[in-house]
Amino acid sequence: MILYGASGHAKVIIGICELNKENITAIIDDNKKVTSLLDYPVIQVDQLKLIKEKFIISIGNNKVRKEITTQLQSSFGTAIHPNTSIDKTVTIGVGTVIMAGSVINSSTKIGEHCIINSSSSVDHDCIIENFVHISPNATLCGGVRVGEGSHIGAGAIIIPNIKIGKWCTIGAGAVILKEISQGTTVVGNPGRIIKRKTIK
Repeated sequence: MILYGASGHAKVIIGICELNKENITAIIDDNKKVTSLLDYPVIQVDQLKLIKEKFIISIGNNKVRKEITTQLQSSFGTAIHPNTSIDKTVTIGVGTVIMAGSVINSSTKIGEHCIINSSSSVDHDCIIENFVHISPNATLCGGVRVGEGSHIGAGAIIIPNIKIGKWCTIGAGAVILKEISQGTTVVGNPGRIIKRKTIK
């Protein structure tokens, strides 16, 4: 496995790979000042030779993760912590990482290059589109749909059958009781809109 991005997020993925006995071939980063991470050498992108290995983009920023996928002509792997509860009916897209303590229940679909962070709960029949980040301890009740690139903050709660649009930000601890249109930032309990941006 090759990790793209030598960040704190990468440290967690390294831990998952080690627990799963997945060999990390290389860690690459654009920042020339970063030379190692958790005793693994970090090389620059231009030093990377063509290696037939799968990549995980180990960067927390959803937009950056999407941009990098358009640059890499590579196949992608997944990293799933052994201490998770994932129903056999769940589907998980390439590039996605699932952290310790996460619960993903029946008939849920997780897209590509998502982050399902520590101790988050994604209940039955949810649809998580590509490049989404579900932060630690967030709770998505049954039938929730989260659009591409959206970030669900730590400890947020989304009640059943709610749709969150593309590239939204749901603040930490927010409680979402109604549909959220794309490009919206919502905070508080109950959730209130504080910003909207145009999504091209």
